[in-house]
Amino acid sequence: MIYVTPIGTVHTDAKEKIDHGWGQVQSKIVIRPDLKDGLSGLAQFSHIIVVTYLHEAEFIPEKHLVRRIRGRDDMPRLGIFCQRAKDRPNPIGITAVRLVGVSDDTVTVEGLDAIDGTPVLDIKPYNPAFDRRDDAVVPEWMDEIMREYF
Repeated sequence: MIYVTPIGTVHTDAKEKIDHGWGQVQSKIVIRPDLKDGLSGLAQFSHIIVVTYLHEAEFIPEKHLVRRIRGRDDMPRLGIFCQRAKDRPNPIGITAVRLVGVSDDTVTVEGLDAIDGTPVLDIKPYNPAFDRRDDAVVPEWMDEIMREYF
């Protein structure tokens, strides 16, 4: 078994799981009091990576292991490991977001695809040297499905 303890919680007006439109959503991540000093220096970055535990996700292998993205008939049937779907064997979310601000125990971000109450497992600074690949290739269906996501 692997055990992790959340470092904070997402607070946002987004109360329901949605499949697109996250780009303008602002969220506040409230950090545990014993970890708030770990935010020192974070405000120097324009973007961060937020790792979440998708607490309302539900993985049903018969339904989610191989499926059409968002249930769309125009999408191919694909395995869960080539999708960014929320209903997965280990419900871990990872999103690069714009950092709006950092205060005492709160990180405000834009574009986090997480609903209110989502536990945050980690925050990392976005660093193009590590986090961007200029030679990355994605299939055409991925471009199509992401058109309205952010």
